[in-house]
Amino acid sequence: MSKQPYRSELGMISDILQVAMEYGRQGTIITTIARRANLSHYTATDKCQKLIDFGLMELRVDKKSNFFIITEKGMQFYGELQRFTETVQAIKVRY
Repeated sequence: MSKQPYRSELGMISDILQVAMEYGRQGTIITTIARRANLSHYTATDKCQKLIDFGLMELRVDKKSNFFIITEKGMQFYGELQRFTETVQAIKVRY
């Protein structure tokens, strides 16, 4: 029997976007995202790359650091995801 994941991929994405929303247009480094979203560095990097590929986040290279910044599209997606999550919880469906 396989072990159930602690969170779905959508849950991890939601947590990453929430952290990115908190840091806004200044962005934050991957270590902060990983720590605040409770993910390994590798998983956080992988998920952030997916978000960049879909235009929900941007990567800004500044001297020695890489900053991950949520885009306008990412903010809109996060808002819709929160509304979806609230609806799912209200009708008691596990996603």
